[in-house]
Amino acid sequence: MHKPIVHHIPVCPFCQRLEILLALKGQPNAVEFRVVDITRPRDPGLLARTRGTTALPVMELPDGRVLKESLVILDYLDETVPGPVQRRPDPFEHAVEQMLIAKEGPLVTAGYRLVMNQDRGQRQPLLDALLGAFAQIDDVLLAHSPEGDFLFGAFGLAEAVFTPIFMRFWFLEYYEGFELPAGPNYDRVRRWRQACLAHPAAQQTSREQVIKMYYDYALGAGNGALLPGRQRSSFVFEPHWRTRPWPPAEKYGPSASDAALGLV
Repeated sequence: MHKPIVHHIPVCPFCQRLEILLALKGQPNAVEFRVVDITRPRDPGLLARTRGTTALPVMELPDGRVLKESLVILDYLDETVPGPVQRRPDPFEHAVEQMLIAKEGPLVTAGYRLVMNQDRGQRQPLLDALLGAFAQIDDVLLAHSPEGDFLFGAFGLAEAVFTPIFMRFWFLEYYEGFELPAGPNYDRVRRWRQACLAHPAAQQTSREQVIKMYYDYALGAGNGALLPGRQRSSFVFEPHWRTRPWPPAEKYGPSASDAALGLV
């Protein structure tokens, strides 16, 4: 029996949430993951199947039908792959789950805008926007799960959505010196984040990998784009990220060369 095919980038947070879901279901091999190199032109055949869009992940079903958007694919896999269903069975709890998941978009936008910012003068308003997004998540958690670590007693669908984002925000700690402040607006979301990061189903990537591969994001170049004076993206697969030196944490000064980054 043919498996669905998921075209993905290993270090992409939106792809990792699918891997987390399959780990929670005990079915890590339920789909075939095919790696896409975003530093090269996209395969014309894949572009034809996705109707010209390049965002990943994309899932092809055995009969040729295609699904896009990670949250859509996540729901489909949760319903169709054998194993414990991760969405809450109770309608109200599932609604709460969806209310929390709705906060993911603003958090992602705020975090990526901050890491990609190149203007020191804009740093504070961007930081304020990120803190505001965290505070809104904290508010939902306090309203519906003030005492526990997770939203509903155990790591579930909402945690699978947010954990890869919390992991990518290691680049904010490294390149922006970002830390969640202490205090009532952030204490609950901090506890949730810590529990999510430690969960055994969510260990597909590491802090070192994120920081090394997202160096170009910290200089304002995303999705494999090349910076001036550079010939290779920090997202290349070779040399392997483990063999590269740690990049400079100072993002507002001169950028490192390909050689300094261990890319050649």
